[in-house]
Amino acid sequence: MKKRVLIFATTYFPLVGGAEVAMKEVTDRLSGWEFDLICARIQPGLSSTEKIGNVTVHRVGFGRPIDKYLLPLLGSLKALTLSRPAVVWSLMASYGGFAALVYGWMHPRAKILLTLQEGDPLEHYAKRTGKLQWLHKQIFKRANAVQAISRFLAAWATHMGFSGTPIVIPNGVDIRRFTAPLSSEERQRWRTSWGVGDEQTVLVTASRLALKNGVDDLIRALLFLPTSYSVVIAGEGEDHDKLLSLVEQKQLQTRVMFLGSRPHAELPAILQSADVFVRASLSEGLGNAFLEAMACGLPVIGTPVGGIPDFLVDGKTGVFCQPRDPESIARAVRRIQSESGLRERLIQHGERLVREGYAWEGIATRIEKMLQG
Repeated sequence: MKKRVLIFATTYFPLVGGAEVAMKEVTDRLSGWEFDLICARIQPGLSSTEKIGNVTVHRVGFGRPIDKYLLPLLGSLKALTLSRPAVVWSLMASYGGFAALVYGWMHPRAKILLTLQEGDPLEHYAKRTGKLQWLHKQIFKRANAVQAISRFLAAWATHMGFSGTPIVIPNGVDIRRFTAPLSSEERQRWRTSWGVGDEQTVLVTASRLALKNGVDDLIRALLFLPTSYSVVIAGEGEDHDKLLSLVEQKQLQTRVMFLGSRPHAELPAILQSADVFVRASLSEGLGNAFLEAMACGLPVIGTPVGGIPDFLVDGKTGVFCQPRDPESIARAVRRIQSESGLRERLIQHGERLVREGYAWEGIATRIEKMLQG
């Protein structure tokens, strides 16, 4: 008989970020378990119950943003209508984490696994919780086990009151999809659609258009590079209009291309059609976009913040730039393009790192052991 797992998450497909994608990648590979997931509805038109992959999703609320604030109460009440799980799994210490906490109060013997995927600066969480930070810490104190996707987040769990030893298990990469080679014709088609030729160097980023991802700094880095360098940006977000204004202000309209939100299936082709991946993050829980770029055979540039140093070793698996420093991005780009043997070394070590340590199959096996334990 399959063991049941009850997952609490703030949102789930089709409202996704990296945490939700990671949850689906793992649960799809754990066929010996049954998963129920309770989340906030948030948007109108979403089903109250549906099967997505290996997970039965239960949405609570009224199809409005306020649903996430109601999730701890409505989610816990919904859980009472489901079969008692062997394990309760909280996806992040957010609204879903509060729901798991309330459920844990109702069932003191429940085993709770907390997964940390947070990517914003940690001071943001303290500011959001304010005087209720003591309650936020209860999520960590009530957890029986913590899985963090980076050493950075593992340290946060200890700081927030988790009494055990957090286990670091990163997010992964779909190795088959991201290492599949792109034909020269397809690469040319993508570059032509961007208006760039073979003689140009394309810097690419796949990022939510938000301050924390430093997209504005990447755009400003073009001011320190020859006109043969361009930037391609895949992603959407709250800073879209600000970034468009920045491009116009700096007269970089012919050198910056906004692709908007693209299907994840297109990302390998977009990455392989570029020359260097850059994300000048101000904060990062881990940074899966870097790992996907490495799998595609791109050299990567990132900042030494959050979970990025877990995999980026300067001069071996990537090159560091500094946060809020566009000129340091330009220097890192020039270094990759000019230092003898560096580009090839970064690609070789990056691909090997991802294949050996970040395949979803191995990560799912490690998480399954935590569920069993």
